[in-house]
Amino acid sequence: MTQSLLPYLGPVGLILLALLAGVVSPGPSFVQVARIAVARSRADGLAAAVGMGLGALVFATLALAGLHAVLTAVPALYVALKLLGGLYLMWMALNIWRDASQPLAISAAHDSVARHTVGQSFRLGLLTQLSNPKCAVVYGSVFAALLPAQFPLAAGLLLLAGVLLMETAWYAVVAVLLSAAAPRALYLRSKTLVDRTAAGVMALLGLRLVATANAV
Repeated sequence: MTQSLLPYLGPVGLILLALLAGVVSPGPSFVQVARIAVARSRADGLAAAVGMGLGALVFATLALAGLHAVLTAVPALYVALKLLGGLYLMWMALNIWRDASQPLAISAAHDSVARHTVGQSFRLGLLTQLSNPKCAVVYGSVFAALLPAQFPLAAGLLLLAGVLLMETAWYAVVAVLLSAAAPRALYLRSKTLVDRTAAGVMALLGLRLVATANAV
């Protein structure tokens, strides 16, 4: 089985490299993980990172199943996905903005609170990733351009594992770096400004999705 996969290691590596530039570029996923890691805890940030990774895995799996071809054949579906994704991002931005002036209490009970919010952070990470339909197009386009005509199941599973590892690892690095003491202290001193800046960025990204919904 290992020998049969050897000819596909090159294409798999090339696809992951092509996707890496998009993964590390700032976007709603980066904003969400950064904010969760700084505002809540390292565990929350890592949970959000896992959610991001699983969201990317969903898009990658759908891309392998031919979602890009479906979106190309049915432009209205892509328009609907962009509208829904943009509205969801703007809804999240509104919630962040509304709660920005609320103080963040960090006390001895913080670890207990963090345990209760880890699941919520995971869901936020997953939904943030899934709310951006451009991910589906990016994965579909890269796969369509770089996948060999013959691509066995084992190679597909290896590619999906690589996508999950790459996405999760990047956002985990973001979570670990930004959950350190210095970034958290800075956040606590300027919570309203940081939260409203994050909300503004997320709202603009959502608005851009809605405004360009017809640009399939």
